[in-house]
Amino acid sequence: MLKVSDLRLREVINVVDGRRLGPIKDIDIDVENGTIRALVLNPEGGRMFRMFGRQEDIVIPWENINKIGIDVILVELEQIAYNYQ
Repeated sequence: MLKVSDLRLREVINVVDGRRLGPIKDIDIDVENGTIRALVLNPEGGRMFRMFGRQEDIVIPWENINKIGIDVILVELEQIAYNYQ
């Protein structure tokens, strides 16, 4: 069994371009089914701010996760989806 706290320690890498996407900030959970819907990341390289000081989070749907390893999580994203908070 994998703990959420263990997931947050892993690096997230996009296998399409080999880029580090950033640390896991949050996990979107479907409470009714007990499944993970998506990982929410802070973008790599610090905070990126848009208008009105909002931070862009990267949202990775569970279907785009290829492999969860000991040190990294490999994802496949052609385009990165941002969620404005």
